[in-house]
Amino acid sequence: MPAAPIVFATQPPVRHYAKGKDKKKDKKGTPAKVQINEEQLGSLIDLEGLRAQMEKSLSAMKDDYVKNLSLRSTTGSIETLRITYEGKDYQLQELGQVVRKNPKTLVVNLVSFPQTIPVVLQAIQRSGMNLNPQQDGTTLFIPVPKVTREHREGLAKNAKVLFIKCRDRIKDAQNQSIKKLKKQTGVSEDDAFQAQTQITAIADTFVKEAEKLMELKQSELLGDK
Repeated sequence: MPAAPIVFATQPPVRHYAKGKDKKKDKKGTPAKVQINEEQLGSLIDLEGLRAQMEKSLSAMKDDYVKNLSLRSTTGSIETLRITYEGKDYQLQELGQVVRKNPKTLVVNLVSFPQTIPVVLQAIQRSGMNLNPQQDGTTLFIPVPKVTREHREGLAKNAKVLFIKCRDRIKDAQNQSIKKLKKQTGVSEDDAFQAQTQITAIADTFVKEAEKLMELKQSELLGDK
């Protein structure tokens, strides 16, 4: 009598889900790359507007680096210094005349708008260019500092301050977008979770780019390149 055939029991494939902190990380503990589903995400949030906000923050940081983090305090960087007066933004050259008296001194004549002198003084002192203006009537005399190691390190610290400001703006845009998403009705829990993950991934990309710019700027300022 022939032996009965051996039958192997089959089981459905088992999917293993990551738990807790490991959900978004690989074995090395680094964040896993998130694929952005443009069509899906765009149907839930203003994706174009979100990216525009984050790009604006990054561009503002780049502008601040060019205008305020120069090893040499040039006439041009002073002329384009941003001044906020009575809720409006101006460039310093719109309020007064900026000239280089000699290689060591810049002069700002504010005779046309003397009422702006206090805010102009404050803006120059906080510009990150290590400037200490001296007032004589409606004229400001600005000694141009020597490029010392201390000056370089101060500028490098200001580069980080401006990066943090940019990062916080990007994260604010991220959080506002997620907040609006959570208020929507008719969005499944899975779709909401995926959308939040993608929004965070987009913000992280912009923050990483800003951080790279900061590191390059610091290297330049400290003379490491």
